Amino acid sequence: MELIVARNREDLVKARRGGTVALVPTMGALHEGHRSLIRQARVRADQVVVSIFVNPLQFGPNEDFSRYPRTFDADLDVCRAEGVEVVFHPSADDMYPPDRQVAVSSGEMGRVVEGAARPGHFDGVLTVVLKLFNLVQPDLAVFGQKDAQQLALIRRMVADLDLPIEILGAPTVREPDGLALSSRNRYLSEDDRQVALALSRALRAGAAQLTPDEIRAEARKLLDAAGPALDLDYLALVDPATFGEVDDDFEGLAVLAVAARVGSTRLIDNVTLTLGPADRPS
Repeated sequence: MELIVARNREDLVKARRGGTVALVPTMGALHEGHRSLIRQARVRADQVVVSIFVNPLQFGPNEDFSRYPRTFDADLDVCRAEGVEVVFHPSADDMYPPDRQVAVSSGEMGRVVEGAARPGHFDGVLTVVLKLFNLVQPDLAVFGQKDAQQLALIRRMVADLDLPIEILGAPTVREPDGLALSSRNRYLSEDDRQVALALSRALRAGAAQLTPDEIRAEARKLLDAAGPALDLDYLALVDPATFGEVDDDFEGLAVLAVAARVGSTRLIDNVTLTLGPADRPS
């Protein structure tokens, strides 16, 4: 079946056919991590829609909106290879009317950790995701665990607003050296890339410890060892339900999250671990 490129609501209506619809929202520059999301959607749905839209609302005034990679023709090739039926590729004017006034608030959960480092970011994320849900009308949507706080907030929005959509999380896909796949990795020089490996190494080292204090200390030690070439935004050990920092008495699943700038490129990563009295895998 020929891949359909839809650019507005009318195109989406024409492209829709019967059966279960899965949405994979992306900002393009597709890589193996995106392919894994598409494949998970493919298993569950009769029709897969991939959105490709670099969302201006989630970029701050000093962030890399204009620099964000745009590789639409290559992205279409990826979608064809993965059997995607529809690519939704709207313009900013199609998505946001000039007199737009209403947006989604991410609440307290959107103002901590990544939200504290990027004020307003998650308001922009949730606004565009809700619009995509309303336009595409999927039965399910797939997001990557690499953006753990984003995934948690989307699940919170779906629950709070009673949206009839199933949200699936897909594991982080990594390079053989451990670096989490990201569209921004292409901006890393060879030297930058070696520095960036400190993020995944720190997460693994922290996750091998037993207590919250030990986890944070071990991870921070490896990040500090990377030297001044790694500019740390945050290292946080949080409850995945709230993204609030956990204390020594916390038991259950936790997320160890990190964000740092290497050269001109900002990277994020995380691992999920289990805190409590029982032994747990590293």
